[in-house]
Amino acid sequence: MKMSITFQTAGRLLPLLALAILLSSALFRVESPVSAQSAERDRVATPTPGATPPPRIISEDDDVIKIETELVNLNVRVVDRLNRPINNLTQRDFTIFEDGVQQKIEFFSQSEVPTNYTLVIDNSGSLRHQINDVIEAGKIIVSTNRPEDETSVIRFVSSDKIEIVQDFTDKKVYLEDALDNLYIEGGRTAIIDAVYLAVERISEYEKDDPGRKRRALVLVSDGEDVTSFYSQRQLFELLKESDVQIFTVGFVRELSETGGFFSRSLQSKARSFLESLATETGGKAYFPNTVAELPAIARDIASEMRMQYSIGYIPSNESEDGTYRNIRVVVNDGPNREKRIALTRSGRTASRPDSAPALQRPNERR
Repeated sequence: MKMSITFQTAGRLLPLLALAILLSSALFRVESPVSAQSAERDRVATPTPGATPPPRIISEDDDVIKIETELVNLNVRVVDRLNRPINNLTQRDFTIFEDGVQQKIEFFSQSEVPTNYTLVIDNSGSLRHQINDVIEAGKIIVSTNRPEDETSVIRFVSSDKIEIVQDFTDKKVYLEDALDNLYIEGGRTAIIDAVYLAVERISEYEKDDPGRKRRALVLVSDGEDVTSFYSQRQLFELLKESDVQIFTVGFVRELSETGGFFSRSLQSKARSFLESLATETGGKAYFPNTVAELPAIARDIASEMRMQYSIGYIPSNESEDGTYRNIRVVVNDGPNREKRIALTRSGRTASRPDSAPALQRPNERR
């Protein structure tokens, strides 16, 4: 009896026990909403190692804000009263004024800067006695070129004989060949035209290159302009809009020293013109007494072109009115009140609104 009762009870309990086990396992498999949300947060918050977000492509419809500023670059030489270069100055030694207003210096460097320069050599009869020595002096300058320097060679005689013998290149052998191919030719000397066209070419070459390069021109001539299409005024207006430094080597001694009652001598006019080209652009003028001085002059020009201070500022006067702005650079005195003199371009022409830079050509002569 006892055994029978026990068996019947177990028989009734087995189905209940099976049901309980099934419900229990189902409970373990179902996550609560809170647990699911927590796990999801953990998955979102934990970044995948090494994952890189894809770059965003800017479409034409996106608004892009452009801020245009005009950085004025100055190439500055500093000398003492005896015209000896001073090369150990810092930014704190310089103060820049534009139209009398002090400007904030944004860029300063004293290191050698790559240079694009042109040798502009008079090939008229006035240099027949010096041409061989001038060619050798040109080679001395070229021999000092650094790997990033580029040079071109222009020969000129008259307005219709201004020739690029070698365009800008960093190959010294090409430049030496171009110099060796220079020759004297008859014609009415047109120095102003040669300098004007050379400055245009230097200014346009690598105009959009973001790197900082100096631009220079080395002119070798007697300084007497006989007939040019452009006037001195037009040339100096162009120089105000460019940042090309001009170094002049003038063989003026053979020009007449006799002037008229109301006019200066040819030698005086030539010397004044060559000095003005150098002064207005922050360059330097040389007047050798003999050709024996040319090698030393060539080495000095090569040094002067590179060992300068590069200074940049953003003008406080943002007006784009095309007016001329005077620039003055002041350098602190040295020990014992040693006078230091800054040599750079005398000014600049402000940009004009909504117009590409353009050269103004004179009215054609009739």
